[in-house]
Order: sequence, then structure tokens, then C-alpha cells
Amino acid sequence: MRLALFQPAIPQNVGACIRLSACFGVELHVIEPTGFRFDDRAMKRAALDYGPLGHMTRHAGWDEFRRDCGPGRLILFTTKGATPLNDFAFRPDDTLLFGSESSGAPDFVHEAADARVVIPLQPEARSLNLSVSAGIALWEGLRSTALLPLREKVASRSGGDQGSHRATPATIRRSGC
Repeated sequence: MRLALFQPAIPQNVGACIRLSACFGVELHVIEPTGFRFDDRAMKRAALDYGPLGHMTRHAGWDEFRRDCGPGRLILFTTKGATPLNDFAFRPDDTLLFGSESSGAPDFVHEAADARVVIPLQPEARSLNLSVSAGIALWEGLRSTALLPLREKVASRSGGDQGSHRATPATIRRSGC
């Protein structure tokens, strides 16, 4: 399973998704352009020391992402006419894609998606924060495909000091999936 962000605008959301990527052991793909520079202090602060543990790839644009990303379905999370998250059947090789915070995903992204999924909310609520949505969707996708980290593995990693790591632009790859 992979996590992908289409032209994110808020560095803190990308930082939080770097943490998701590291904590759940999944790849993160960022489709540019973004609304910030990757050396932004806010993103680094949000990512904390998870950068080296994450697997982030930056793609120069949509075409590069589509060319480089591996097999599996493209699952777009959207507030527009989609299958509710609780009714969706994930597969282990799915890529969970989230649109820009300000404008969502354009029509060509909707058309490329193999499925469109919505996280059900109260009727008066408009939407969740991007990184909150990504966390909910990724957890459910991993849970339903039996890919969540096992408790024993989590417990074995928590013992002892693993050293301190800082997220830097050098830890970010610019290549294919």
C-alpha cells in the first residue's frame, strides 16, 4: 500500500504524512508542484525525526507519477460522489491518493482513479484535514488487508535508544516508485 499527495499546499500536512509513512512502513509520493519549498521549517518540524524512516518520493508532475508508480489501483479520496470508506475493499497494492487541500483533485485525476472513496462525516461538516484523512484511510487500508504492524514488532522496536534523526531535503528521493 502507498500514500500519495497531489500538489499539497501546506507543509505541515506533508510533514505529518512523512510521519505516517515512517510509522506504518509505507511509501509516500508527493506530486508537484507544491505550495511550499521542501526546505520549509514547518514541514521539518512536523516530520520531526521521522524523515530517515520514511520512504518519500517527489514527482515533478502527474505524468511522472503515473509513469513511475508501480502496479495496483489508484484510490482517490474525495468528498465528491464516492464509495464510503466503510464499504470499500482495499487491496495490498493500492495507492491512496489525496488531492490538494485548497482545490482537491482536478477532473483528470478523478478520471484516472480506479475508485473514489469518501470518509463519511456529519452532514454539517465539510471535510477533514488532509493528514487526518490520510491517517484514517491508511490505517483502515492496512487493517483490512492485514498489513498493520504487529504488536510484537512494535514492542521490540520501542526498547532502547534508536538515536536521533532529523528530516532533511537530502532524505527525500526524486525517483520512481
